[in-house]
Amino acid sequence: MDSLEKQLICPICLETFTKPVVILPCQHNLCRKCANDIFQSSNPYLPTRGGTAASGGRFRCPSCRHEVVLDRHGVYGLQRNLLVENIIDMYKQEYISSRPSPEQKVDQPICEVHEDEKINIYCVTCSVPTCSMCKVFGAHKDCEVAPLNSIYQTQKTELSDRIAMMVGNNDRIQGIISQLEETCRSIEENGRRQKSKVCEKFDHLYAILEDRKREMNVKVNAEQEEKLNYIRRLTRKYGDHLESMTKIMETGIQTLEEPEMAVFLQNTKPLLQKIAEASNTSHLERVERGYENMDHYSVSFKREDRALRNIDFVDGIFMFRLGRENAPFHFICERNSSLKNLNLLKVYSPSCHSVCK
Repeated sequence: MDSLEKQLICPICLETFTKPVVILPCQHNLCRKCANDIFQSSNPYLPTRGGTAASGGRFRCPSCRHEVVLDRHGVYGLQRNLLVENIIDMYKQEYISSRPSPEQKVDQPICEVHEDEKINIYCVTCSVPTCSMCKVFGAHKDCEVAPLNSIYQTQKTELSDRIAMMVGNNDRIQGIISQLEETCRSIEENGRRQKSKVCEKFDHLYAILEDRKREMNVKVNAEQEEKLNYIRRLTRKYGDHLESMTKIMETGIQTLEEPEMAVFLQNTKPLLQKIAEASNTSHLERVERGYENMDHYSVSFKREDRALRNIDFVDGIFMFRLGRENAPFHFICERNSSLKNLNLLKVYSPSCHSVCK
């Protein structure tokens, strides 16, 4: 009991732990009130609420001087050690039962076989308490027995040692739990970091694709404008020629209405010459067949589509599988490379089991 009692003493108040009991990251225990007193003495300028720390801060463990960092909940953010609290309750009950007051009379249990006999000895062979009559005449007459007080002290000491061992095991398990919680936080942080990196790489690919799309559209727009300007110029030429022919036709109609034959004949010859010249369109350019076609700017991204669909993580690099679906060659590219300028590291052929730099 003495060794157990030492394990249940608070290093601050030097009394048995007062619930609630909190466990520090270094696996040492304190009364929450004592932890709050240490915290306030270490952080006198932090605001408090109702006599307790209202926000995060830090103090040192009085047992090992390990620095304890609190979150925004203060000492209320420290985990309660329910096992130690339960052990304290058990210890207090055992302490009270082992020291009855003088006024109280302890009733000894009665033997179930011999109703008038009190249980006053312990059968070592059967590991049960019994009465003297059972030893003399009953089921335990051939068994080894011992006084109750000697077995009581032995088993009480053993139980206290086992409980003290459980306290030590609890500290160890609490340390493992703290490590696992830290591992969870590391996994979450690493996952966020890697997802951010993946997003950056894909944003880089999007930018490359946007640049290529813009460059290719510039080429298409340039030829489109060139052809449209040419057709517009040709349309204006044909329009001017049509307007000239219309004027000549109007002059011819007016000449047909001339009543004087001499005047008519004077005007007819030059008019016929103009009509002949206007009817000749050989000097006007003609659009070639298929001139409006822009199919020579067609694109095919089948190979690139397969490569993009096969992007994956392979030992810290991106892998692109190019060519046919069952092609024997795999092109493995650096993670930092782009689709515009791939830096090939290896070409592997499963059929010949060779690697070429």
